[in-house]
Amino acid sequence: MTAMLTFDKVELYYDQIYALKGVSLTLHEGETVALIGANGAGKSSILRAITGLAPLHSGQIHFMGERLDGTPTAEIVKKGISMVPEGRRVFPFMSVKDNLLMGAFTRDDKAGIARSLDSVLERFPRLRERFSQQASTLSGGEQQMMVIGRALMAKPRMLLLDEPSLGIAPKLVQDIARAIVAISRDEKVSVLLVEQNSRMALSISQRAYALSTGTVVVQGESRALMTDERIKAAYLGGEV
Repeated sequence: MTAMLTFDKVELYYDQIYALKGVSLTLHEGETVALIGANGAGKSSILRAITGLAPLHSGQIHFMGERLDGTPTAEIVKKGISMVPEGRRVFPFMSVKDNLLMGAFTRDDKAGIARSLDSVLERFPRLRERFSQQASTLSGGEQQMMVIGRALMAKPRMLLLDEPSLGIAPKLVQDIARAIVAISRDEKVSVLLVEQNSRMALSISQRAYALSTGTVVVQGESRALMTDERIKAAYLGGEV
C-alpha cells in the first residue's frame, strides 16, 4: 500500500511542555488507523499538527509525498484533508442544511456539491428528516452525524476524527462506528481515528498506535492489539 501520510520524528510542545516527543507513524491509502490512549497522551495533538493548528518544534509531516507541515490550514483542506473536531462544534443557529454546506466552502462545483449533499443525506437519513431544523435542536448523536457529513462535503481523501464517540449514547456510538467503516469503504477515504473508546477504535481499524505522554508505546495490527496484554491492561479494562 502507498503511504498517504507520514510523520517523521515529530516533536510539538505548548508553552515549553512537550505534547509529542519524536512521534513517527504512517497512514496508507484506503486504511483506517486508530490512535488510542488516555487524555493528554498526545492523540489530538497529532491531528492539530496535521491540520496546521499547532506548529512543529521538529520533524516533518508528508501527505501524498509532499511536505505538509508549515502549510496554511485552508490549503491543507484543499489538499484533501477534513477534520471532525472533538465536541462537534456545530453552528447552532444555522440549519442542518447550512451546516452541511459550510463543509463545501473550498468548492465551487455546484453540481458536485449537490451530489455530495445527496450522498450525505442518503448515508445519514436522520439529517434528511431534520434538514431545515436548527442544529441546536439535534441530539448529540445527530450532531455528530452532521459534522461528519459536513467534513465529507469537502470531498476529502483523508478524514480526521477526534473522539467521535464522546458524549454519545451507546446505541448511536454503534451507528457512528458503522458509518466510519462504510465511509472508508464506499468513499475510498483514509481515516485517522482518535478515540478513547479503545475497544470500538480497534474493532473498526486495520492498524493502531497507542500513545502515552506524547510517545508511541505500542503499535501494530488492530486485531492483534485486541489480545495484546499491554493493551488489554491499559486500555481495555484487562479483558477482551
